[in-house]
Amino acid sequence: MLPKQRNLSQTMLDADQLASLQQTIGSYSPLQLAWASGYLAAKSEQSSVAVLPAAQAAVSSTLTILYVSQTGNAKGVAQQLAQSAEAAGITVNLKNVADYKAKSLKSETHLLIVASTNGEGEAPDDGLEFHEFLFSKKAPKLPNLKYSVLALGDSSYEFFCQTGKDFDERLKALGATQVSARVDCDVDYDSDAKAWSTQIVETLKEELTSSADALAPVVNLPVSNSADSSYNKQNPYAAEFLVSQKITGRESAKDVRHIEIDLGESGLTYQPGDALGVWFENDQVLVDELLQLLAFSGDEQVTFSKDDSEQTLAISEALVSVFEITQTAPSFVDFWAKTSGSAELLTLAEDKNALREFAANHQLVDILKLAPAQVTPQELIDTLRKMTPRLYSIASSQAEVDEEVHLTVGLVSYERDGKTRLGGASGYLAQRLEEGAKVKVFVEHNDNFRLPESDDTPVIMIGPGTGVAPFRAFMQEREARDAGGDNWMFFGDQTFTQDFLYQVEWQNYLKSGLLTKMNVAFSRDQAEKIYVQDRLKEQAKEVFAWLERGAHLYVCGDANRMAKDVHNTLLEIIAEQGGLSTEQAEDYLKTLRVSKRYQKDVY
Repeated sequence: MLPKQRNLSQTMLDADQLASLQQTIGSYSPLQLAWASGYLAAKSEQSSVAVLPAAQAAVSSTLTILYVSQTGNAKGVAQQLAQSAEAAGITVNLKNVADYKAKSLKSETHLLIVASTNGEGEAPDDGLEFHEFLFSKKAPKLPNLKYSVLALGDSSYEFFCQTGKDFDERLKALGATQVSARVDCDVDYDSDAKAWSTQIVETLKEELTSSADALAPVVNLPVSNSADSSYNKQNPYAAEFLVSQKITGRESAKDVRHIEIDLGESGLTYQPGDALGVWFENDQVLVDELLQLLAFSGDEQVTFSKDDSEQTLAISEALVSVFEITQTAPSFVDFWAKTSGSAELLTLAEDKNALREFAANHQLVDILKLAPAQVTPQELIDTLRKMTPRLYSIASSQAEVDEEVHLTVGLVSYERDGKTRLGGASGYLAQRLEEGAKVKVFVEHNDNFRLPESDDTPVIMIGPGTGVAPFRAFMQEREARDAGGDNWMFFGDQTFTQDFLYQVEWQNYLKSGLLTKMNVAFSRDQAEKIYVQDRLKEQAKEVFAWLERGAHLYVCGDANRMAKDVHNTLLEIIAEQGGLSTEQAEDYLKTLRVSKRYQKDVY
């Protein structure tokens, strides 16, 4: 045997040793593997360094990234962050916070959290337990933890980025050290999120890669699930617009459309409960009105940042395709109040609640007409939010419609100063987009709004108005799977004759027996208004009985009123029928949420 061969054989494990090692480490966690690698490295060198520091060095080379996401935005940002960190040579442990053992916090040295916030300032369903643990007496002191938080939210809501703020403040109170200040992102979050991610990776790169070369690689969780299509929010698919059919009556106060879109050979797939993201264009007529009010020709060049580059366009084109002009941010009202000197707007700007409500009910053009002022084209652009796609709950199952995707879209419409104002995306889909035209779309997966795994599990669906959309998809899917579980639908709207969305389909499901029960509430068909929560109260005993036998409960629709009223009604039902206190009823509902048996898709 040659000397080199002899040396090699002495360094390698024989077959029995290798088998023994594989058996020993087969049940190790990633952190235990890292600890073992440090221990073995220390033993091989016979150094005087204690085992504990070696283990700590191994652990510190791992960056844990947790995401708290309701619809998928935070998850997407976290996945991109993880990819950037791994590309820089950092070992990453990426997890949905629901899959993370909160007690592991005491062992972490580097933690990043990307957190979305629900409308009322509470954590998304996946983050409820982690949030509760963090604020409980069980939460450990964290003097050795370095962390940062990226918070996603919408400044139109009162509790802007509240979940991210909660995590940041609590970690700080537990003794953790910020490695970078928290960043609060509005709906147009891409550039801020990318800047935060880039800074974080650059800041941690040297510290987290300096000792990693000497260690065996830590086992990582996958950064992203295998994708069924290359199309996403940043790279939408140009789908064919097939149908826009009005499904409310001629005398209805509402214009609700059944929309059908052909996904063609895009490879896009979706599940019941997912949403379709739609990129739209603003109405050229509305843009022209804005330009006239500001005395712009429309040809003036404006510069802005988009897709990691600086772009220049004529302001007319930018207002059509790049910036929001139908949804007004409170920050713009504040800016225009100071620019115009309007006493009315300045008074509004001092009251945050009044400011948010005003912004929600006035488009850009309304504010410019109310308080005329002169700005340059660039000054205007610098104050506007970038356009964001609108997410619509998918109203179909691919088991039924194959490459198509169906939506239920309510046209946003109101009168102001003798003119009709339409919503940006709803006006685009319901009135401006012609059949056969192309519309840019992508699928936004929503793992927090899913049918039960077992087809035998009963479900209760509460979806007034366009909130009916995902439940149409649920029924198509349950029918295709020949699911045996009971199905109970609560639907409500203004009138039976004009607003009973998909009435024939629901009646057919009742006739076939797939739909076990259906209760409807038409608020304006009698003197006293009746809503879905009233129907729930009438059925209190049976609703509770369904929950006790394992039913999953779903709510979709208006977040500001309906979802709150339904939630409070459910608390009353559970307390009354279960003989529980208010606090116990709240715990009952919370347990349902954590176990994915009470899911909401509200907007």
